[in-house]
Amino acid sequence: MEFVDEIIETGGPILGSEHMETLRVCMQCGKCTGGCPSGRLTAIRTRKMILSALLNMRDEVLSSDELWLCTTCYTCYERCPRNVKVTDITRTIRNIAGREGYLAKSHRMAASYVIKTGHGVPINDAVKESRKKLGLSEIPPTTHAYKDALKGIQTLAKKTKFDELIDFDWETMNLKE
Repeated sequence: MEFVDEIIETGGPILGSEHMETLRVCMQCGKCTGGCPSGRLTAIRTRKMILSALLNMRDEVLSSDELWLCTTCYTCYERCPRNVKVTDITRTIRNIAGREGYLAKSHRMAASYVIKTGHGVPINDAVKESRKKLGLSEIPPTTHAYKDALKGIQTLAKKTKFDELIDFDWETMNLKE
């Protein structure tokens, strides 16, 4: 199967096949890359990633660090003269990459925090102090305060095999090395 077909087939049931088919009409004008706020500060080159997908360079696209630099701001999506749904295509490619184990260590680490604490960025003493100064409770009304909710997140992680996807070790409560 061609990579483009795989992308369309993967994203189609959620976003619609017509939506995903826009990938095929990219004319490589570069407006996506030129307007990308992340591209001003990182190595992301959206046009190049789309071209690589169109050229069936599956492994290169899935293993690329650039794939994870998109902030999903939709600027490329709004600027595209051909109405290519670049952001949604990128998200779909990320889903394929994740499913096949091409996850950046930083994303796996943030995901492990979600399993451990219920948050991608756990609360720390500085945040607690700031909350106290603002007249708020030190602990926000989230999984930090409601441990049963955290148990629910952990159950969901196990049932969906999210823990396996990120290679999480329940004994150490950390990523496997």
